[in-house]
Parts: sequence; C-alpha cells; structure tokens
Amino acid sequence: MNPLFIVLLAILNSQTVGLLTGCAQGQEVSVAGAKRDTGGKPEETSSDPTLAEVGLPTLSADWAASLVHQSDVGIWTVRSFPILARYGCPEIVGLDDKGRCTILNSYSGKWSPWQTVHDGQWLGAIAFEDLDANRDGPELYVAGKQGNLYQVWAHREGGFDSNLIARIPGHEIYTLVSGNLDLNSDGNELLAFTLPGGVYRIDPPQSGQRVFQVHLLEELPGCVRDAVVIGDEGKSPRIITVSRSGQACILRLERGGLASSVIYDSAMGLGRIAVGPCNGDRIVLYVTSDDGRIIRLEQTSENQFRDEVIYNGPQGPRGIVTGRFSEIPGQECVAIFGYSRRVELLTREQDGWRAETLFEDIDKGHWLEAAELDGRNATQEILLSGYGGRVVMLSRPPSFGIPDIRAGRQ
Repeated sequence: MNPLFIVLLAILNSQTVGLLTGCAQGQEVSVAGAKRDTGGKPEETSSDPTLAEVGLPTLSADWAASLVHQSDVGIWTVRSFPILARYGCPEIVGLDDKGRCTILNSYSGKWSPWQTVHDGQWLGAIAFEDLDANRDGPELYVAGKQGNLYQVWAHREGGFDSNLIARIPGHEIYTLVSGNLDLNSDGNELLAFTLPGGVYRIDPPQSGQRVFQVHLLEELPGCVRDAVVIGDEGKSPRIITVSRSGQACILRLERGGLASSVIYDSAMGLGRIAVGPCNGDRIVLYVTSDDGRIIRLEQTSENQFRDEVIYNGPQGPRGIVTGRFSEIPGQECVAIFGYSRRVELLTREQDGWRAETLFEDIDKGHWLEAAELDGRNATQEILLSGYGGRVVMLSRPPSFGIPDIRAGRQ
C-alpha cells in the first residue's frame, strides 16, 4: 500500500474519532463551518411551521423572525382576525395567487393551515365583519381578480365553509371595507373597490333570505388599492382611500349617495395607507408612493391635511403599518416593506426620523399587518407576505418592554 495513502487514512480516522467523541460529550462541534452546542442531547430542528416554531435570520438583534406559512405561489395579502372564538390567539389569513384563502391557527409556536376558497385567480381583498344575520358572529369576506366575492365562516364544531355570494363581471376587486358605514340604515355594510375604478355597495340578505345585493355607487378615476375606516361621532365613518391615480380621498356614505373629497394629490401612484395617532378630530395617516416616498399626512382641519415626506427609499413600497413597536409608550413608529425585500422600521425621534432594517425576505414584499400574537412582550408583532410565498412574523424578544420580568432560558 502506498505510504502516503496510509498517512492520510490515519489523519482522517483521528479526526472522525475526535468529532464523534466531542458529540458524545456534548461539546461544541463544527460541521461545515456551522457551530452549535448540543448539550449532550440530540438537536431538534424543523423547517415545517406546522410541526414546530421555525426561526429565521433577522438583520436586527432586537427582533426575532419565524416562518408561519410557506406557499407555492405569492401571498398578496396577510391579515389577522379573531375568527375562532374558542382559541385565544387570533388567526392569520393569507390570500394567494391561486385564489386560495388560507386560515392559520397558532398552538405553542406552530401554525396549522386551513385551506378555503379555490377561485383559480389571485385573491387580494379581505374584510371581517358581522354582516350576515343568517350566521352567528362575524364572517370573512374575500375577493380578487375574477370579480368573485366569497363569504367564509367557521363551524362551531370545527372547520370552515365558503360560498360565492356575489359577482362583479369584468372587474377586479382590489379592496374591501366594512362596518356600520351608513348611519341612515340598520346593520353593517360592505364596500368593494374595483378595477376599472368603481365602488360597489354589497348589502346583506334580509332575514331568512340568502341573496346579497350589489349596487354601483360611483365610478372612480383610479383603482383604490387600500383603504381604512375611521369612526366619527354622530356621522357616518370616514373611509380614507389611496389609489393608483395618486389621490388620497375621504369618502362618506350619506343619504344622497357617496360624498368624497381629495385630501392629497400626487403625480405618482399611491399604494398603501395606515392610521397613526388620533387626538380628537385630528388624525395622522401614512401613505406609500410607488416612487419610494413615505408620506405623513396630519389633519389640520376637517378636510385639510399637512403633508410631510418622512422617508425616501427604494421604489415599490407595498406594505405599511403603524403600531406599538417601541418600548417607549406612544412613540411614533411605522414599518414598511416592498420590492426592496426589506422590512424597515421608521421611528420618530427628537431630531427626525430614524430608519432601521429588521428583516430581508427571499423575494419582493407585498403586504404588512400589525397584530397581537405573542403576549410575552409589551409590543405588537409584524406580519409580512409577498412574492416569496411566505408568511413571516417579526416579534420583539420575550419580556421586551415589560419591567421586572426576565425572559426564560432559551
């Protein structure tokens, strides 16, 4: 045998024995450059969020990321609602490019998906409202490219069902808003914003009937891509919309129809909107512009707003949320996400706005949602989804912002 080969074989054998011995003693070992402390126990890892919590790398030491769901296509909208009353943690809902509505339920860090609706084309519009008197509690409403509107409801015994309740032929349904939007009528209403630009009112069936009524309220100059509802004492709520035409508008349902006023007009398309601090009649809004600007709109009078650009970033922002993201109570915080793939947190400080990158997804971003999904900290969580087909949750570590409580050993 070649003497050189004998020497090499001896070296390999000694390294193998050392590696195995280190594993047996629970020492820190290195395999392909990756280090971990096994603690003398077999390492339990999973990439399946239905089996265990799946951690993901972040770009901030003050935030953790976990995978909630992985789809085979893009997930265009992600929201969180208390759909199943028998569970404490709200559910997460994702709408994807194949026309599926996936409802995700949490149990000790793992997420179980329920597949509902199979429209065949993208879904993106969503609302959660007690609209139908024939069903107990609120229902989920979703719609999308084919102009089909679905109602999804949970059975008390478990599981979900869905119905196609309305069609708007030749129109893509981009946005749904709901609530007691018309004080001149009883119950709640649902509005659908479409492409070509229009707004439709969907009225629930009368007691004992099953037919939803669809009425065109008004043609609009552009497609409304997002909207928020803000209550007004003694008046119908304000519906504030942002559209591809570059306008932010206030709409109200009144006895004579739909009243509207433009509060901001841009040469660029607007995509998403979030509501910030409210002080009486004064509200603050945050709006994304397709060219990468984030615009803060602060109300100065009934229909007048002062605009301020608080961030100039990459083109294509497609998600924006406000919420309790800081350990300082009341601090103004805005999270943004988009084609850059980065989730950034904008925080207002004494000398201006500071931007911090929290996370980078595997593909372009499309939506953000703020929700309370982890009670171990004093802040809200951030949900994101997009072209990568993932729903990811960003959260502060346990005990963050809670005085005199230490996090347990991880």
